[in-house]
Amino acid sequence: MKSNLLLALTTVLLLAAAGCSKTDNEQAATASPETNNQTETAIATSSDKNNPFFKESPLYMHYPPFDKIKTSDYKPAFARGMQEHLAEIEAIVNNTAAPALDNTLVPLERSGQTLDRVSRVFFAMTGANTNDDLEKIRSEMAPLLSAHSDQILLNSKLFARIKAIYKQRDELKLDPESYHLVVETYKNFIRAGAELSNADKEKLKAMNAELATLKTTFSQNVLNEVNASAVLVDSLEELAGLSDIQIEAAAKLATARGLKGKYLIALLNTSQQPPLASLQDRALRERIMQASLARGSHGGKFDNRKVLTQIIKLRAERAQLMGYENYASYRLENQTARTTEAVNTMLARLTPAAVANAKREAADMQAIIDAEGGNFKLASWDWDFYAEKVRKQRYDFDASQLRPYFEFNNVLKKGVFFAANQVYGLTFKERHDLPVYQKDVRVFDVFDADGSPLALFIMDPYARPSKRGGAWMSAYVSQSKLLGTQPVVANHLNITKPAAGEPTLLTFDEVTTMFHEFGHALHGMFSNVEYPSFSGTSVPRDFVEYPSQVNEMWAIWPAVLANYAVHYKTGEAMPKELLDKVLATQKFNQGYATTEYLAAALLDQALHQLKPADAPNADNLLAFEASALEKAGIALDTVPPRYRSTYFSHIIGGYSAGYYAYIWSEVLDADTVEWFKRHGGMTRANGDYFRESLLSRGGSEDAMVLFKNFTGAEPDIKPLLERRGLN
Repeated sequence: MKSNLLLALTTVLLLAAAGCSKTDNEQAATASPETNNQTETAIATSSDKNNPFFKESPLYMHYPPFDKIKTSDYKPAFARGMQEHLAEIEAIVNNTAAPALDNTLVPLERSGQTLDRVSRVFFAMTGANTNDDLEKIRSEMAPLLSAHSDQILLNSKLFARIKAIYKQRDELKLDPESYHLVVETYKNFIRAGAELSNADKEKLKAMNAELATLKTTFSQNVLNEVNASAVLVDSLEELAGLSDIQIEAAAKLATARGLKGKYLIALLNTSQQPPLASLQDRALRERIMQASLARGSHGGKFDNRKVLTQIIKLRAERAQLMGYENYASYRLENQTARTTEAVNTMLARLTPAAVANAKREAADMQAIIDAEGGNFKLASWDWDFYAEKVRKQRYDFDASQLRPYFEFNNVLKKGVFFAANQVYGLTFKERHDLPVYQKDVRVFDVFDADGSPLALFIMDPYARPSKRGGAWMSAYVSQSKLLGTQPVVANHLNITKPAAGEPTLLTFDEVTTMFHEFGHALHGMFSNVEYPSFSGTSVPRDFVEYPSQVNEMWAIWPAVLANYAVHYKTGEAMPKELLDKVLATQKFNQGYATTEYLAAALLDQALHQLKPADAPNADNLLAFEASALEKAGIALDTVPPRYRSTYFSHIIGGYSAGYYAYIWSEVLDADTVEWFKRHGGMTRANGDYFRESLLSRGGSEDAMVLFKNFTGAEPDIKPLLERRGLN
């Protein structure tokens, strides 16, 4: 959990990977001469009194005024935001009254609002709709924001006030949320280095600044490399197996890059690539997979090997400076897992069964290859293609049969929104009067069960070169009773946009992703806390995926699936026999899915459980990666990690030493799905109870306490093992 001073830069951590928060210096809250000079220079670049970030947005729910925001507004807004923020901290520090909640922690929660506004929008844009100018600003701001963070978090006078309150917390008769705020703020400052010696604080500041720059470079390289690695195809014949919509998208991308008459296969951020499931040309499948796996590690200006190894070594050094054995130990201390031993034990428990399942699946595919006279051994670029053949053979249907029944608007309105209405009573109304940053972005009013306004929801569905890969939720405004704010939240997806006039037909994975990301959105919308520190998804990283994974259950809940799975042309419901096959295949290919995920999670831990002297260098990074997977018993040529280290954006941002969080959270999710089933399934009573006891609480109480209060028991891993076929 983060105080609002930390919350102001949460988006920096998650989207820009700049690793920033709020900061300090031994000289109270006054900026260093260097920082002051840079800040003044930034302000001097614009004297525009109409800078939209200088005041709260006048739009409904303080929705960002995208039509008023210019690129030239960002640097002056960052500069003013940091200046104002430091002045607010100085006022807290210089208060002569004895330290108390109302004169220290409450104003700390209120502080940094200008910085918060510009940070949320800027880093949302560098994730969703970036350009060269924004990336230049991002590079410039990374070390400045890191220094700003250190000026506050290492401020000895500010920490002295926080520590004084912490020591007398049991005598202050605080309400539970305020008590939790005292404890968490104190812990956050300790973990940021507040009790280090002056000399060690200076070392820490230098490390933080360097890490901020390196992480920004890494994330920029990932985006640039994925665009540069698009695979060029000369002839239409090579694209046999792709749909007309996919072929048209490839032609359009090639034309946009001056290659008219040819085709470009765009890459997504994962190792596996969606076209591999249907492309008949094996040589092209191999080219696509090799291009995907080589990203960031084949030389050139976007090579990430040196950048990543520097980050890993610096993180290890920083952790030891803070008194921890390694970076993973430092990171896991305030997660629900707590220790590296707990994470290692869980991953080791799941790996053998997952690998065994993957090998059985590979054998089934090899049998088909042999029966067809293929005369080759199954490779990673063959997996998805032959998995579809096994699916068709075993269940008498292939995944492409589903797409006509998964039209985007139907899935959104009759699926995602319908489920939210049935479970929580929410209703939605699209509005067209609020400005958007890109023409495909849509905005919806969200109303509570009693008809009162609850939130604004932004949907940004399509992939584009200016958008980072993957899918994520972000908050432009977070709920807080203290600040009087309601949520403005967004879901960002990377669906391939069809040609003009064509429908957006989804894969089943994309459908599930929509429900998943909307689970994050609900977590933000339902927030009902006093302090912005605890708003919405401000929970431990290995807990934040839990509510979103729970929401995936409604994607296959019979009443919901029947409501949205209708043919985009005829409106006819998906035939029952096809519907039954969808439900019957839930465990299909789970060996692969679990193995590729676990390989990435294990790689993350292997890198972050190193001591500084053991960190790999650029030349042996790939050898280290191969060795780590071999030692973990998960090195399968046919199943590469979902992300290789050089394009593993999660572990540069908020999921560093935390990629295990998805399956850790899935234990809670699978257990919760069983709870819903035991208590009557999709009912308002169940939804309201889940909302009241957990979703609305954000980070205002210990995460596992919230879970146990909801279910009435410790989490049980058995439902997860059953779901993934690992029992």
